[in-house]
Amino acid sequence: MDKPYKIPESVLVVIFTDALDVLLIRRADGDDLGAEYWQSVTGSKDRPDEELLQTAAREVWEETGIDCTSQAVHPAVLRDWQLVNVYGIYPQWLHRYGPGVTCNTEHLFGLQVAAGCEVRLNPREHTAYQWLPYREAADRCFSPSNAEAILQLPRFRVGMAIQTGGAS
Repeated sequence: MDKPYKIPESVLVVIFTDALDVLLIRRADGDDLGAEYWQSVTGSKDRPDEELLQTAAREVWEETGIDCTSQAVHPAVLRDWQLVNVYGIYPQWLHRYGPGVTCNTEHLFGLQVAAGCEVRLNPREHTAYQWLPYREAADRCFSPSNAEAILQLPRFRVGMAIQTGGAS
């Protein structure tokens, strides 16, 4: 059975700490091309009526193992930045979309997590991760829209530090 075409509406989730360190993950399919494609969490809707917040939380879970819906497990704040990018799909990934689809609409989210948050990659999708100061992370991204989103981080970060559970 053929895999259904991807929906050309996606999320980009910048995962960061209070210190503005950003999580980057390396795409597994870049390894086949001899390139290192570092990025934030991204992913398309599973169905046209899927809520964007649901897409963002699902993609974070699938790609990093961070459950941003369970505050007891991973204290986190997922926030819709209300920003949208429309961009041309990279030629090497056009085959994943229906005939004639050349652009994707990407909705930006931020996810603030506690420093030291555990990351568990899906090895079919990503082969490595790193935490970098936000400017370095932006420089490392292969996608210009991802780099620009990361550079917006000081503007959109949640004002409160994440509580890690200890007494102060």
